[in-house]
Amino acid sequence: MASAKKTTKIDKQIIITKYMQYVLDYEHYPKSVYKFCKDVKIKEEDFYKYFGNVDALIRSVWNEFFSNTHQVMLDNKEYENFSSREKMLTFFYTFFELLKMNRSFVLFDLDTDNDSLKKMKKLSGLRKQVREFAAKLIEDDNEEKQYKLTQRPVTLFAEGAWIQLVFLLKFWIDDDSADFEKTDMAIEKSVNTIFDVFDNTPLDSIIDFSKFLWKEKSFWN
Repeated sequence: MASAKKTTKIDKQIIITKYMQYVLDYEHYPKSVYKFCKDVKIKEEDFYKYFGNVDALIRSVWNEFFSNTHQVMLDNKEYENFSSREKMLTFFYTFFELLKMNRSFVLFDLDTDNDSLKKMKKLSGLRKQVREFAAKLIEDDNEEKQYKLTQRPVTLFAEGAWIQLVFLLKFWIDDDSADFEKTDMAIEKSVNTIFDVFDNTPLDSIIDFSKFLWKEKSFWN
């Protein structure tokens, strides 16, 4: 008696993986849910369990980049004992390691949209997650400060973390150094600078970071 053929259960992660492979193979975004599902051989009903339309799928990838990064950090047993500065460094290092594993997709995804408003809409979910992550770090730090005067402004720091990620993303896209070592340097210097600014000891770090940017002035071209 022949055994029944085992079928793979389609979940959100499988759909996202198939989508990322799809855009690299065809070099364009799916035109419709029907066409996408037909090409990657999944049922439309499985697609609609997780996404309402193609745009929702497109936006979900960057949310997954953040979620996967966050999970990797939490899986590190030492993470909870890190300082806020160390947690922020860990986030950026881990996030860009994940992007490195998916660089071809990231370059396609950010290059094919010339409309900056479309890009920002695509990254809107990521922006919300990054701001919430940064805000929580500062809120935790502020709880330990005895005087309100020494507390960091949460909203300003959260927005600064997002601007910092956008800067680093552009830097990483243009980085042609071996194993993106210049991006690692930019992460370390930019995180230390922003924390030093909020700790009221900015001068040395700002000068150091400014020198680094001047050496890498091709970034601005």
